[in-house]
Amino acid sequence: MKRYMSVVWIMLMSVCFVVTEAAAERIYLDITASDIRKIVVAVPPFQDDSGSRSTPTGKSIAELLSRALDFHGFVQIVEPTVYGNGQNTDWKAVGADYVVLGKYTSAGGKMTVEGRLLEAAANKMLAGRRYTSSASQRDDMVLRLVDALVEEFTGEPGVSRTSIAFVSDAPGRKEIYLADVLGRKMRRVTRHNHLCVSPRFSADGKSLAYSSYHHGNQNLYITKLNQNKITRVLSRRKGMNLAPAFSPVDNTMIVTLSKDGTPDLYRLDSKGKSLDRLTRRAGINVSPSFSPDGKSIAFVSDRSGRPQVYIMDVASKTAHRLTFQGTENAEPCWSPKGDKIVYTGLAAGHYHLFTIAVSGGSPFKVTSGWGDFESPTWSPDGKQIVFSRKGHGEQKIYAISANGKGMRKLFNVKGNQSYPQWSPRGN
Repeated sequence: MKRYMSVVWIMLMSVCFVVTEAAAERIYLDITASDIRKIVVAVPPFQDDSGSRSTPTGKSIAELLSRALDFHGFVQIVEPTVYGNGQNTDWKAVGADYVVLGKYTSAGGKMTVEGRLLEAAANKMLAGRRYTSSASQRDDMVLRLVDALVEEFTGEPGVSRTSIAFVSDAPGRKEIYLADVLGRKMRRVTRHNHLCVSPRFSADGKSLAYSSYHHGNQNLYITKLNQNKITRVLSRRKGMNLAPAFSPVDNTMIVTLSKDGTPDLYRLDSKGKSLDRLTRRAGINVSPSFSPDGKSIAFVSDRSGRPQVYIMDVASKTAHRLTFQGTENAEPCWSPKGDKIVYTGLAAGHYHLFTIAVSGGSPFKVTSGWGDFESPTWSPDGKQIVFSRKGHGEQKIYAISANGKGMRKLFNVKGNQSYPQWSPRGN
């Protein structure tokens, strides 16, 4: 609790001190386009108040900023040794489209991090940001700067300060873990010493729900992420209690329960009390995912004989089938943009990721290559997808752009990882 309150207490001050006319007239990059060229960005070490370019702090800031920019998939970083690690060079000559010129000051336990975005061809500054906070919050200020720079390029803030929950078998049993998108600040959330699966973030990102077998049945639990000791039961009804989809508009959730025989979808309140039953013996109904407006859900049902993705209007409980290509389609996740759903489909004997418009039509195959691709989850900006990839004797967490480009492994950690879930944006 103390750590959480300290973060809340620190209100970072963000000041856009320069926004030029050129920036106001920018044409934002569509980084989901299939033919997008990566923009080349130089990030020399940040200078301290004496103008030094060689401090460990300045280099560390630039390295973190470069890693976080690179994570977004549309940036290529110029190696600092190409221009001698300095801030004064012919940026166009070294192949940079843009350069981030930064400085920092530190005194009395406080720190200021400042960055300016320069367009290399025109040698014009486009925008800048300055953040002031406790020196212990240096990395958070840097990531705020990254998200602001991404917004300058794309028109929408970046996702550097978000987290990914996942299951790891590193302890010998499958437990829930949490890390930021760069694989930093990794911590273990559960310590049940039994199988835990399917983590799900609450709508505000402050809590994490999951299913666990540590009392014999597959029960549903929730824990607040600002502490590591207390977990609360959401549902321990007889049979399946599968991880929920949290409504983005109220304090309800939709879960799969099998207490009456077949797995069906139920709506629960925040305490786990049953409010409504959405499906009734129409086959097996699992994996709900809310639309951004909270009015509809995507889910999986085998009512047609094989698992397929359906869409339901929550108020009327009417549902229609969305996927028709492929014999098995499952694990839908509704894009935060509201226009697409990503899901896992069986193709040529392996599971791959597909996206399909909410209105229907032909799906787009996102993944290719070896292995099985499972448990897709969207980034909060709807531009990337994180998933587990299983093959070659291991299962790891990967990310890919929604256009099917830039697949890469995220975490180089011990054991197998599965069931990733991307958090909402932070404050």
